[in-house]
Amino acid sequence: MPSATPDRQKKLQASQDRADRHTAGKAGGGEAGAKGRRTPDPGHPEPVPPLPAQHLRKPGNEADMALAPRYDAPGYLGSGKLKDFAALVTGGDSGIGRAVAVLFAREGADVAIAYLDEHEDAQATRELVEKEGRRCILIPGDVREPRFCEKAVSQTLEEFGRLDVLVNNAAFQLHAESITDITDARLDETLRTNVYGYFQMARAAVPHLQRGASIINTGSVTGLRGSAKLLDYSTTKGAIHAFTKALAANLLEKGIRVNAVAPGPVWTPLNPADRPAEEVSDFGAQTDMGRPAQPEELAPAYVFLAAPVCSSYISGIVLPVTGSVGDGA
Repeated sequence: MPSATPDRQKKLQASQDRADRHTAGKAGGGEAGAKGRRTPDPGHPEPVPPLPAQHLRKPGNEADMALAPRYDAPGYLGSGKLKDFAALVTGGDSGIGRAVAVLFAREGADVAIAYLDEHEDAQATRELVEKEGRRCILIPGDVREPRFCEKAVSQTLEEFGRLDVLVNNAAFQLHAESITDITDARLDETLRTNVYGYFQMARAAVPHLQRGASIINTGSVTGLRGSAKLLDYSTTKGAIHAFTKALAANLLEKGIRVNAVAPGPVWTPLNPADRPAEEVSDFGAQTDMGRPAQPEELAPAYVFLAAPVCSSYISGIVLPVTGSVGDGA
């Protein structure tokens, strides 16, 4: 049975879009709190703000973006760091998840992609993984549902015979001018996707992880600093950081490492599906580097945390990759 989640998210988005039109003309705010435009990084000149002024319908398809995110990291050469590993990546159809799937495959891993209903994006990601010479399976469904999380793990095990890395990456984000704009329905959507989904997926995976396996959660700079216009989203990302540290302590004796990556603004479908088009054009300008990251710039951090050869002595950290100086957990 098709999930009702995409329709529910579109209704929440439509409600916020109406509120945005009502308050048009007021000053906007960036995810991490606008600092004013910075000089773009001369070592990475494209793309920088202004970006295409585009507003996507939720949950957001990478195939519909006017400026395609970069995921392929052409300068990154694999060296077998994840040879014959099996990874499960939620939200792996696009954005950060797609870039992680590609580099995991380049390092020798087979990849299962869990995603909501962005079938065109997911198929493209599978083709990219297979182009790297590894196997890939697609598992559509809603991480809000415990049974789906159990199904995703069981299908990964059935296909690959093992599970070595779980990447919790699926997310729901919708801005609001005021806390009074965040209804119970919206709060429930954000919490159940971003917190319940991570917890339920980890709970399903842990019994099948062996010593040397790892869990990597996607946090956010908003979980480090907060964000005036992303109250519920920031709350969930702070919870994910705490969950990462608590689960790391809980699983330490089993030899299973748990870490998180805290991205700053990243050019993915998540943000054009959240912000009004006029705010999307300035996305990432508030960082010290003056631009958003590309997904390919985040993916090596996930490889580092997944590969025992790189990070066997690291657990319970929140690794900030934010484009600004001084961010930390």
